[in-house]
Amino acid sequence: MAFAPLLIIMVIFYLLLILPAQRRQKKTQQMLSALKNGDKVVTSGGLFGTIVGLEGDTIQLRIADQVKVKVLRSAVASLQPEGKEE
Repeated sequence: MAFAPLLIIMVIFYLLLILPAQRRQKKTQQMLSALKNGDKVVTSGGLFGTIVGLEGDTIQLRIADQVKVKVLRSAVASLQPEGKEE
Protein backbone atom coordinates (compact mmCIF):
# COMPACT_ATOMS: atom_id res chain seq x y z
CA MET A 1 0.00 0.00 0.00
CA ALA A 2 2.91 2.35 0.57
CA PHE A 3 3.77 2.21 -3.12
CA ALA A 4 0.30 3.22 -4.34
CA PRO A 5 0.83 7.01 -4.02
CA LEU A 6 4.22 6.73 -5.68
CA LEU A 7 2.73 4.69 -8.52
CA ILE A 8 -0.07 7.21 -8.98
CA ILE A 9 2.43 10.08 -9.10
CA MET A 10 4.51 8.24 -11.74
CA VAL A 11 1.42 7.59 -13.89
CA ILE A 12 0.37 11.25 -13.69
CA PHE A 13 3.92 12.35 -14.51
CA TYR A 14 3.93 10.06 -17.56
CA LEU A 15 0.53 11.25 -18.80
CA LEU A 16 1.20 14.95 -18.31
CA LEU A 17 4.86 15.26 -19.35
CA ILE A 18 6.34 12.30 -21.18
CA LEU A 19 3.47 11.27 -23.46
CA PRO A 20 2.81 14.77 -24.91
CA ALA A 21 6.54 15.28 -25.51
CA GLN A 22 6.75 11.98 -27.40
CA ARG A 23 3.75 12.92 -29.55
CA ARG A 24 5.24 16.34 -30.32
CA GLN A 25 8.58 14.78 -31.28
CA LYS A 26 6.88 12.22 -33.54
CA LYS A 27 4.86 14.96 -35.27
CA THR A 28 8.02 17.03 -35.84
CA GLN A 29 9.90 14.03 -37.26
CA GLN A 30 7.03 13.33 -39.67
CA MET A 31 7.02 16.96 -40.82
CA LEU A 32 10.80 16.95 -41.36
CA SER A 33 10.74 13.70 -43.34
CA ALA A 34 7.88 14.99 -45.55
CA LEU A 35 9.70 18.17 -46.65
CA LYS A 36 9.86 18.67 -50.42
CA ASN A 37 11.04 21.24 -52.95
CA GLY A 38 8.85 24.33 -53.00
CA ASP A 39 7.78 24.11 -49.36
CA LYS A 40 7.91 27.43 -47.52
CA VAL A 41 9.49 26.99 -44.10
CA VAL A 42 10.65 28.89 -41.03
CA THR A 43 13.94 27.88 -39.40
CA SER A 44 14.63 27.84 -35.69
CA GLY A 45 16.81 30.92 -36.25
CA GLY A 46 13.88 32.84 -37.71
CA LEU A 47 14.75 32.68 -41.41
CA PHE A 48 11.84 32.42 -43.83
CA GLY A 49 12.63 30.59 -47.04
CA THR A 50 11.59 28.23 -49.80
CA ILE A 51 13.21 24.82 -50.16
CA VAL A 52 15.09 24.51 -53.45
CA GLY A 53 17.20 21.44 -52.69
CA LEU A 54 17.24 18.41 -50.42
CA GLU A 55 20.41 16.46 -49.62
CA GLY A 56 20.13 13.92 -46.82
CA ASP A 57 20.33 15.81 -43.53
CA THR A 58 20.64 19.25 -45.15
CA ILE A 59 18.33 21.42 -47.19
CA GLN A 60 19.00 24.41 -49.38
CA LEU A 61 16.74 27.41 -48.79
CA ARG A 62 16.19 30.38 -51.06
CA ILE A 63 15.74 33.32 -48.70
CA ALA A 64 15.88 36.07 -51.36
CA ASP A 65 16.49 36.39 -55.09
CA GLN A 66 19.85 34.79 -55.86
CA VAL A 67 20.48 34.07 -52.15
CA LYS A 68 20.57 30.44 -51.06
CA VAL A 69 21.65 29.03 -47.71
CA LYS A 70 22.32 25.50 -46.62
CA VAL A 71 20.81 24.49 -43.26
CA LEU A 72 20.31 21.28 -41.36
CA ARG A 73 16.96 19.64 -41.81
CA SER A 74 16.56 19.69 -38.02
CA ALA A 75 16.81 23.51 -38.07
CA VAL A 76 13.39 23.74 -39.71
CA ALA A 77 10.95 24.79 -37.01
CA SER A 78 7.72 24.79 -39.02
CA LEU A 79 6.05 25.09 -42.37
CA GLN A 80 4.67 28.49 -43.32
CA PRO A 81 0.89 28.65 -43.61
CA GLU A 82 -0.17 28.56 -47.27
CA GLY A 83 -2.16 31.79 -47.27
CA LYS A 84 0.56 33.88 -45.66
CA GLU A 85 2.78 35.78 -48.13
CA GLU A 86 5.30 38.48 -47.31
